[in-house]
Amino acid sequence: MTLQSPRLSQLTDPAAAPAARFRLLNMRPAAAALAAVLLLSACASTPLPPWPSTPGTATVQRPSMPAPAPVARVQRGTVVPAPLGQERQGAVASPLPPPTALVAQDEGPIAAAPYNAAVAARFPDPATLYDTPGLGRDRRAFTTNAELGQWLRSLAEAAPSGSTRTQLVNAGTSQRGEPILALVATRAAATDGATLSRSGRPTVLLIGQQHGDEPAGGEALLVIARELAQGLLEPLLDRVNVVVVPRANPDGATAGTRVTANGVDMNRDHLLLGTPEARALAKLVNDYQPILVVDAHEYTAVGRYVQKFNAIQRYDALLQYATTANYPEFLTKASMEWYHQPMVAALKAQGLTSDWYYTTSTNPQDKLISMGGTQPDTGRNVNGLKNTVSLLIETRGVGLGRMHIQRRVHTQVTAITSALRSTAERAANLEQVRSFVVRDVSAMACRDQVVVEAEATRTQRDLDFLDPETGADRSVKVDWNSSLTLRPVKVRPRPCGYWLSASSAGAVERLKLLGVQVLRIAEQGSLLADIYRETSRETADRQDVIGKIAGGSGIVRVQVTPMRSAIDAPPGSYYVPLNQPRAHLAVAALEPDTQNSYFANRLITDLEHTARIMSTPSLVFEETD
Repeated sequence: MTLQSPRLSQLTDPAAAPAARFRLLNMRPAAAALAAVLLLSACASTPLPPWPSTPGTATVQRPSMPAPAPVARVQRGTVVPAPLGQERQGAVASPLPPPTALVAQDEGPIAAAPYNAAVAARFPDPATLYDTPGLGRDRRAFTTNAELGQWLRSLAEAAPSGSTRTQLVNAGTSQRGEPILALVATRAAATDGATLSRSGRPTVLLIGQQHGDEPAGGEALLVIARELAQGLLEPLLDRVNVVVVPRANPDGATAGTRVTANGVDMNRDHLLLGTPEARALAKLVNDYQPILVVDAHEYTAVGRYVQKFNAIQRYDALLQYATTANYPEFLTKASMEWYHQPMVAALKAQGLTSDWYYTTSTNPQDKLISMGGTQPDTGRNVNGLKNTVSLLIETRGVGLGRMHIQRRVHTQVTAITSALRSTAERAANLEQVRSFVVRDVSAMACRDQVVVEAEATRTQRDLDFLDPETGADRSVKVDWNSSLTLRPVKVRPRPCGYWLSASSAGAVERLKLLGVQVLRIAEQGSLLADIYRETSRETADRQDVIGKIAGGSGIVRVQVTPMRSAIDAPPGSYYVPLNQPRAHLAVAALEPDTQNSYFANRLITDLEHTARIMSTPSLVFEETD
């Protein structure tokens, strides 16, 4: 059995429902569960949007959108071409003056180029140049945290432009006391999350520099923030609200390291929420309820690819959307057709190359190439399970220092602008999809099966690299782990919810930070449950496709067998219902025999402190604080 997207005709043709209903009777349970979702699409009270690539389906007529594009500034007030290949007559750079009193850090001597001139010639600078603090002609350092704050503050404090409102938000504080700043740009009546939710416009959350040594995304988001506040992207605010976080890991950016100050890879911390940086992003998602989350990263261009394949990475951008167990099928379709395909086209129009995101392990003997992981721990996958379209944009930058930085920023700006435009053009459709998905996920409690763990599908493909001597394209046949089709590893009957003991307050706190509803049991009761019987145990490290996850050592890996039993539920213990929109995050956190579970990571200390509840409970509940 594989997990893959249904055909478009099944999603959009109600006439296909009777035949599908007949086939449902002859399916195995897991396949029947998928078919049931398709049937629901034909009779759901929330109508599904049309998928315009399907011949014969109706299309929603929308007013034509302007073709805004961020300005790549060479000089203030200079007319410049739009980076999406659509010229705007008379487009003039925004008049906002650059922040003053900016002091750059001295990063020491400029590093030697990691490859020769023939390879470098494949990546010329774009025709126009961007001018954030860190992109100055004579700069050695990228934008500092102080400069970043001043840049965003100047945008928030500038005189309002028409009905556009901007607000600087301190989302949290890093481990070394640096603010994690966000800029809200909207044409709603106010900038708080509740007002944005009532505005009738979907909200987009843009995140840069979760990894501190990946600067292009952060610099690009400074450009995006300026163009949203008072530039060529501002017209999009008629259709969307935007929250921009240029730098999610200030400490790592200052140190030039991938990890946070305590050595944790924060992009593997979005389910566990052990770092204040990951918690700050989770709070923003809870407060602003985005329909789209974009995560801007950079990837290694040389390093282990030269070691393993005697080749250099050639793509300007590597792209991927959420690919994890239980990600709603309709959000996968929206991710692919409404975002990925237009983004590839936008990059191509700028002469920029792209492919699916992929990486390889640090083991020089392992030549497997893997797409981005399937574990529910990254921002991409966890935000997907919060019922968003969740996109990863990676530019070729790690290990390159300042080489090609203008091209890298241009690539990010082009891709992010495409995502913003797609959201504006599909605003109504996206809200229909989310409304359907929220109801559908909530309605699945106590029914059919749920995937506890899934893995990528092994195949082969030809992958293009660059020859390190000539710079010419060189195709290499590689073993390829595809995350686009997932293979279930563990599947169990879907519970109605989970019981947690009163001693599980730490796990309850993390679940609530994820936006999962948790109820406290007010009066003694009894529950029909599957308890976990342990069959084996070992201590291990958390792993991803690259290798050991930074900061992820010493987890408890268990194998379990669920056993049906009646259990007592004393007052003060907890119930996590699955008839809620973020139910699949509860599954990811509370099934104990996965590497990201709260039991494996010691937030739940004993298997007796949790159980799967297999019938609707008749208990008295109270809300937790």
